[in-house]
Order: sequence, then C-alpha cells, then structure tokens
Amino acid sequence: MALVLGGLVVVHTTPAEAATVGAGSYTTDRVGPLPAGCGDMSTNPRQFVTADAPAGPVPTNDWWSSLLWKKTNCSYSEPLHAHPVSYQVFGDGLGFSATSTPTITGTANGVGEYKYAYSEDIRVGVAALGVPIVKVDDWTDWTVTPYWGDGVRTMRATIGHGLPFTYFRTTGGTAQINPTGGSPTIWSNSGSTIGFTVRGHDYVAYAPTGASWTVSGGRITSDLAGKGYFSVALLPTQGLDATARAQLAATFGTYAHAHVTGTRMSYGYDQGTGRVDTTYAFTTTPREGTNTRTVVSLYPHQWKSLAGATPLAQTYPSARGRMKVLAGVDQFRTSMRFQGVLPEVPAVATGDGADLATLRSHLAAVRGNPMDQRGGDTYWTGKGLGRAARIVEIADQVGDTETRTAALNAIRSTLNDWFTATPGEAAKIFYYDQNWGTLIGYPASYGSDQELNDHHFHYGYFIAAAATLAKFDPAWAKQDQYGGMVDLLIRDANNYSRTDNRFPYLRDFDIYAGHDWASGHGSFNAGNNQESSSEGMNFANALIQWGQATGNTAVRDAGVFIWTTQSAAIREYWFDADDENFPAAFGHSTVGMVWGDGGAYATWFSAEPEMIQGINMLPVTGGHLYMGQDPAYNKVNYAELVRNNGGEPTVWQDIHWQFLALGDPDAALTKLRANPGYVPEEGESRAHTFHWVRNLATLGTPDATVTANHPLAAVFTRNGARTYVASNITASPLTVTFSNGTRVDVPAGRTVATGAVTWSGGSASGGVPPTGPPPTTPPPTTPPPTTPPPTTPPPTTPPPTTPPPTTPPPTSDSPTQYLLPSSRLGAAGSPATVTVAGAGGANHDGTPTNAQVFTATGLDLAYAGGQTTFDLFLDAGNAVGNGVQVRVSYDLTGNGSWERVETYRYFATDPVPGFERYTQNAGLVSATGTLGALADGTVRVEVWSAIGVNPTNLGVGDKSLVKLPHS
Repeated sequence: MALVLGGLVVVHTTPAEAATVGAGSYTTDRVGPLPAGCGDMSTNPRQFVTADAPAGPVPTNDWWSSLLWKKTNCSYSEPLHAHPVSYQVFGDGLGFSATSTPTITGTANGVGEYKYAYSEDIRVGVAALGVPIVKVDDWTDWTVTPYWGDGVRTMRATIGHGLPFTYFRTTGGTAQINPTGGSPTIWSNSGSTIGFTVRGHDYVAYAPTGASWTVSGGRITSDLAGKGYFSVALLPTQGLDATARAQLAATFGTYAHAHVTGTRMSYGYDQGTGRVDTTYAFTTTPREGTNTRTVVSLYPHQWKSLAGATPLAQTYPSARGRMKVLAGVDQFRTSMRFQGVLPEVPAVATGDGADLATLRSHLAAVRGNPMDQRGGDTYWTGKGLGRAARIVEIADQVGDTETRTAALNAIRSTLNDWFTATPGEAAKIFYYDQNWGTLIGYPASYGSDQELNDHHFHYGYFIAAAATLAKFDPAWAKQDQYGGMVDLLIRDANNYSRTDNRFPYLRDFDIYAGHDWASGHGSFNAGNNQESSSEGMNFANALIQWGQATGNTAVRDAGVFIWTTQSAAIREYWFDADDENFPAAFGHSTVGMVWGDGGAYATWFSAEPEMIQGINMLPVTGGHLYMGQDPAYNKVNYAELVRNNGGEPTVWQDIHWQFLALGDPDAALTKLRANPGYVPEEGESRAHTFHWVRNLATLGTPDATVTANHPLAAVFTRNGARTYVASNITASPLTVTFSNGTRVDVPAGRTVATGAVTWSGGSASGGVPPTGPPPTTPPPTTPPPTTPPPTTPPPTTPPPTTPPPTTPPPTSDSPTQYLLPSSRLGAAGSPATVTVAGAGGANHDGTPTNAQVFTATGLDLAYAGGQTTFDLFLDAGNAVGNGVQVRVSYDLTGNGSWERVETYRYFATDPVPGFERYTQNAGLVSATGTLGALADGTVRVEVWSAIGVNPTNLGVGDKSLVKLPHS
C-alpha cells in the first residue's frame, strides 16, 4: 500500500519487511526499548487522555508533558511551569504557584542554579472532588486542558504559556478555592467577583453573572449560579496601591468570561526583506456576553520584537525575566530579523601562504578518518557526520578535492547504512513506532528511545551532513533516493506540516517559549529542560541548508523560523546578553541548562566550567553566527570561564576559542597559535578550528544589523569595514541584495566575500559528485556510549592504588558477581544500598576517589572471550549534575598484579528519585592489559563519583552486578 503525505510517498509493507522510502527504508518491527512510563505506555501512549482529546500522535517534549506521559507520578503530574503561573494537578483540584522571588544555590564561580520553584498559593477544585488519575482532555499550540472526573463531579481547566487566566468548567458541585499557602486576605468581594491575596500574590476569581462567592474558614466557594464555569486570574500588581489594583482587576474582568479554547501560531519568512513574522492567535469562547478578546503576557524574546501593540505598564516576574501584558487582544505579532547562515565561513585570510599550508596539513591529517567517530549510536554517529561535513566545506574552499572526496564518501556510506533497514539487522537502523508517532534510531543513547530525548540533537547532525552531501551529489538527495529518509528525520524531531499525522507538529520546539525542550516526558519537579541550545540550533540550521540544497522551501522556511526565534530565546535565557533576566544574585553570565522553573550553571554530565559553558556553543558551524550577534558578550562569557576555571580552559579549548573568535577574533587566534598541542573536542578537527579562527581574524565579527534577500548570506565587520558574504549552491549565477543596498554577484557553485582575497580562489561546489569507491568504515572499537563524553583526555589508567584485602572473603565461582553491602562480590543477597560519596565539586573522571570497592578472590574461571558487562543501579535523588563512574580490574593469578584494568565513561544521573541503570554501554574511557583465565584470581569493582557535589545511592545485594567474560 502506498500512502502520499506531504508529497512524500511511503510504501507500507508487511510487518516483517522494511518500509521503503525511495532507495531507503526503515522498519516497523520493534528493535529495542520503547518509550516507557506508568502502565502500558510503551504500546498505549493515549491511556491518560480522554475520548475527547485530539486525534493523532500525542505531543511530547513539552512544558506540560508530565501530565500526559506519566512517568514518575502515575496519577497526576509534576509541576507545570506555564508562566506567569505554575501549576500542579492533584486528585482534588489544580494547584497554583506564583513564586516571585527566586531561590539561588551554589556559588557565583561554581555549579549553581536559580529557581522560581513551585510553592503553592491556592488549590482550585470542586467540593468533595477526588479522582485517582487526572487525564488530558485537550491541547493546542501552547495550552493544555487537564480533566478530573470521579463519577459524580467533573472539572476541566485550561492553562497555558502566557495566560494570566485559568479557565474552569465544572459539574456536580460547588466551585472551591482553598488557600493552601496561608490565610487569604480578601480585598474585594462584590457580586460575582472576589479579589484576594495569598503570600503576597493577588488573585481574582470571576464567577458568572448572578453568582456570588462565600468565604468560610478561609475557603472560598460559589455555586456559580448553576452555570458551571468560572475563571481565576493572577494580577501583575506588585508595587501597586489598592486603587490601581482594583482598576486592574476591573480591566481583567472585561475578558474573564472569554475563555481561551485554542491557540495557534503561524509564521512567514519574507526572503526579500530577511525578516520572520510570527502571529500568535487565540480562539476564545464567550461563556457570557460577546467579548472574544483576552489578556496575555509575553516573554522577553517576544515583547522585544513586538509589532503593532502596546503592553500595559505592569509586568509579571518569571523564570525567564519580566513578562509584559497585552489586554484586549485576540492575537499579537512579532517581527524578527533573520541574520543569515552560511555553509561555512569563507576562506578569506591573506598572508604569505604559511597559514594555507598549515590548513592543508590539517586536512591531510584527517583524510584517512574524516568522521573520527567515537561511538555507534545515533548521537556519536551524528557527531562524526558533523565533523566530516565541516571538513568537506573547508576542503572544497581550498581546492583539496582528495580530502573533500574522502569526507563525502564517509558521509554517504554512513547515511546509506543508517537509511537502509536490512532484514534481521538490529544495528544502525531506524524504527517507526505508530503508537507514539516517532522514528527512533538504534543503537539509541541518552534516552532517545525510552524517553524520546534529544531527537533534534541527534538527527540535526544527520540532516546537516545530508545537506552538505546534497550539494555535491544532488541525485542522492532526491526523494526517490535518500531524500525521503532525511525528510522523515526532520518530521520526527520537528514536523513542519500540520497535515502530516504521522508525527506531532513541531515535537521538540516549544512554540511560545521560543526554544526546544530536550526531555520527552519532562517529568521533573523543575519542569522540562534543555542543555545544549546550540545543538538545537544545529538542527534548525540543518533544515535551512537541506531545504536550500533540495529546493524544499517549506523545510527551509521552517528552519528559518525555528532558527530566528530560538536565537532570540538563547540570547535572553541562556546568555542573558542584556543582563536583565537572571536574578542579580545568581552571579553568572550564562547557564548550561534552562529548566521550566529557572536555570542552572551546570550540565547533566560535568561540573567543569568548560563543559557548562561549552555545551551551548558546540557544534560550531556557519549556522551558528547568532553566537556573535553581541560581540561584547562573547568576551564576558570567556572571562567568566577563565575566572571560574582558575585559568584558561584545559579541555574543549577549541570550542571556546571559536566562540571567542565571534567577539574577539584576534585574541582567539593568539590563543590558538600559542597552544598547538591542544586536544580537539570529540566532534571537532584541527582543520576546522584553524579555518574558523584564522578567517574570522580577517573577516571580523558578525554584523546582524544588515540582512539579505538570500538565506545563505551574512555580513562581517572589522575596524568599521564590512565584508558581505553570500553562498550560491545552485548551478546558475545569483545576485544577492543586502538591506543597505549592497549587491553581490555570486557565480554558480561559489561563495563570494566582497573585498576579500581567498586562499585558493575557491572551487565549484554545485552538483559535483565525488569520485572513487566509498571507504570501508570500521566499527567503533568500544560499545556505544549512553552517557556524555569524557571531559578530559583519556587517562593512562595506573593500576588501582588500593591493595587487595589481607583476608580474602568468601566468593562465588560464577561469572555473575553481585555487589554486596559487605564490600564483597558474590552470589545475590538481600536488598540493600550503599552511599557513593559526592565528588565535592571536583572532577575525578578516570581517577577513583572515595570509592566504594567490591572484591572477589580465589576465582577459578576459564576465559570465554567477549567483554565485561555490568548493571549498576544508581539513584541520585533530586541532585543535579552527578556522574558516577566504575572501574573493573582483573588480577588473573591473585598475585597483586593487575593484568587488565577497564575504566568506563561515567553515568550522568537524573534528578528524579528512583533507580537508573548504568551499564557497559556507557563505553570505555580506557583499558590496559588483556583478559585471560582466572586461576585463584581476583576481581575488583570500584564505584565513585566522577563529578557532582551530592552523594548517590547504589543498590546492592540483589541489584547491581558484574558479569565476567568467563565460564
């Protein structure tokens, strides 16, 4: 059966066969773990929605996902941070929190965070309401409607981003507002309206005409005159006197019964003016009267680009900064400047040829292994593809066709492998799950399968590499070849078509918040989160490059919308470039992670400043020029890194130099030249770093004030002089006009930089297939990692310094050894836990420190081949930024000499109570020696905290175990 969706023909075959998409294919047969949660979520993700909920795949990766995807709270939800109100659902109603003062933990030069944490003011419900499970009745672009029903009473509450109002519909009982945050102060109670204050926050409840509110014992109730609807509003009244507060309550009252029942975003990219206009529209249902307009509040990235409207003077505090208020609107519009992207910065550096020779030597060094892939899962494959794509672009500019061809062949062979579902093959394969409406790549990592995490991170690299390949091999990119598979990856992470019901619309992108969310379920007390905003931008840029290379303007424009909107959000919420949104006492110029209730100078995987700041810079590509839109900020960011690190960076130096080059390229080039022996970041190459920094030293910094009528164009400024850059990847000449009237003629297949001298003159880059057979790609030498990369160069791994015990404990002559509370390895025992001490904020990656040590002695086992496997049960509670590491050592003859020592990448625990499982799939950091038979041998397992300040519980006795490759 053939199904045509959005111009793409997908052929569905029998379940045992692959579903073909052009020359590619995916499987519909289960390959590995699936999304999981409470109940049977794997096969029925709609078990917590009502029959009235929208059809099609359920949304994931949203601010309210924990309500639908119940993972840690099987009845209700974690806090839902909508802003300006946060909510939490309970069996008896909906809790409200309007925290206006942040809590700040940590220090100004170390790991820390700020939170506007959920702290309940009131709980709204129906008298005697009590339900075991709250379901989802409806959702639109940035609203959701929870549903309560206990057989007698029902309640629906519509909540959303930017909504000061919460809209209720009830049956079966009186409406009830219970002040849970303290006794309310009633400052107005007249007819159907009551105003009250709890914990300094002013609320107004609006009942239907003819109804009234009763206050008894602090509880506020109304029979709603039998009409079954009401609304509750949080007022932006901080600092107002009683008269002004009453006037604002009356203004809000004008719109109280125009219930918001739908929200919808639409966008347009005007290529001629280089602008993106976005309309945020509200559908309302008047419960009484004829008014159809409402009150909304806007995030900083929205009100700073607001077109044609004037906000009220009052604002709301929020985790994203001050939110401004529009009253009496049914929509609002933002207009943003699209800065432009490039396939790569152009080769414009002048000189005596020494720098060109340096670059050519760097390119020759990577020719034999352009991807330098560090693992076999979708993330690490993607990182390798991204590296190779940068090499292609650079080699093409300087006429190194041999390296260009090698990198293109590596990209092609890798993508062809992944984009072909070979029957019976369980590796390097994409699987489509119709229940969830998602495409999962296996081997998966970082929860991309069971939690639908990070699809935009992983797939952005695939799409970007495909875009580079498409320029040189257009036939490969056609829909009847492999272009259809690329389109599926795009649609899975951020489906750009509302008519395609295979995937949710814009899955990872929060339309109103203006940025992606990384967690599929968002089941954290702090709400959802995103760490690497720059990898989200890598996805957006990939859409622009792919759409431009293939002529798909729908994909290109979706990429331009996401890129433009998210770059504005990053400037506000990750970088706070105007120093307005972070709490003054926070003490940082950047965060590593944005959470629903705040931000953290931290990561999931490292406490090192280089990682915390660098994770929002990589990968550095021609699509990341937004990171230079405030050059002075780049210097501030780098200065904080040096301050917090106690000196210049010692890891990921290349990433930070490239970021600094967007603000101070001369300083960056000086640092690069002074440190030729640095270790490249795992997705970088010396060739790209040198090319980027050296050419920016000639170009200057990005000038975002000038736009172009072509998406692949940018302007740079140095010493007051502008260089205009435009890339033409088509087979026909092109004239690009910039917003200040400058015109640039660009030949087919060329990138032109006005007033610049290129190293080689460039080379044609349109429709030139590489020659020669694709190289064979050896498999990775370590198991695919499931945790972030090592943050320092691999250690030489000296033998463990702890001597073996003088009195060997009894052990079990079995390949399966359980970790026991007595520090032994042996047969399974009673359930218990031991505490793995925190790392104290230091980095002990690769070095056992304050470790829990488990030992088995006197083992007589034959070596069976293969590798060590283990399964460790870890629980860091609510702690953020912990990482636990394991080392397994073999003394084959028990003589005190360790013949084999294996150190694995640490496992970044999540801040959710409950065990997580750390396995050998994390991958090896290092291994010394060889395995062999155990003859009166000893095995030792050391478990310690590589990073993090808090302890972690390790489940022992009947849980954590190591399986020796012996029999």
